[in-house]
Amino acid sequence: MIKVEAIKMGHESPIFQNGATHSIDFRVEYHETDGQGHVHHSKYASFFERGRVEMLRSAGLSYKRLEEAGFMLVVTEINVKYYAPASFDDLLTQTTELTGFRKVRLYHHYRIERDGQLIAEGTTTIACVDRNGQPRRLPSHW
Repeated sequence: MIKVEAIKMGHESPIFQNGATHSIDFRVEYHETDGQGHVHHSKYASFFERGRVEMLRSAGLSYKRLEEAGFMLVVTEINVKYYAPASFDDLLTQTTELTGFRKVRLYHHYRIERDGQLIAEGTTTIACVDRNGQPRRLPSHW
């Protein structure tokens, strides 16, 4: 098991400060679309997760390392607002913003755009729990 102290990232990392953002580009895959040829509404939760994972990775950390250290990050709330459809092979830009940081919770806001047009935006609340599902404080050096 990885010790908490071995997770290197601290407050000096800009992604662990309220208002920190990270952006990624990705293409809509065929299996993400519905019968009308648009991204199925359920896929936006996966898009948001991809943004969080890549935000952590940009700071030199991974979900896998967190889990190995006994920190499980689970979604406790998700909200999505849809503005325009996205279709197969569209190139989308997603910006993930850390909007809040508490003892056992992280709050994110997401924007997904295509060529500057807002496609969808949403929020998540993430709770940190141990392997038994009990609340666990985020590492103090975050």
